[in-house]
Amino acid sequence: MTRAVFQAGVKWQQIADHWPAYRIAFMDFDPTLVATYDDLDLERVLAMPGILRMPRKVRATIANAKALLDAERQFESLPQYLRSFDSYAALAKDFKKRFAFMGDMNVWYFLFRVGEPVPRFDAWVESIPGKHPRMREMVDLARAAGKSREY
Repeated sequence: MTRAVFQAGVKWQQIADHWPAYRIAFMDFDPTLVATYDDLDLERVLAMPGILRMPRKVRATIANAKALLDAERQFESLPQYLRSFDSYAALAKDFKKRFAFMGDMNVWYFLFRVGEPVPRFDAWVESIPGKHPRMREMVDLARAAGKSREY
């Protein structure tokens, strides 16, 4: 989810090249730890070499860790939360309300990356403005590797 947040609006390679720094900054993405971050942690993360210096995205990552833990408490697990909706559209709508910095493309990308069923990219992406060549490339690679769960 953090990758989707930070990649929004920037070149994917910019984030990919520095991904190890994000792992360090966000404690290997342990939501229990990240949810406790305060203003000092925010400043520490922003000062780390390789991290995109965008306070809104760091705050979104912290808020998303809290929201993830809340969803796990409410639904007993993240998979149960993700599967508690009767359609992709209903899940995407709730996801965008529940988590920060998550638009249509980020929701699809996150669900795709965690192996949850998503709509067929070729048809679905037509509803999202823009060309999204990097997303198309990623989807094609996942399909070739047999890691896609599109329906």
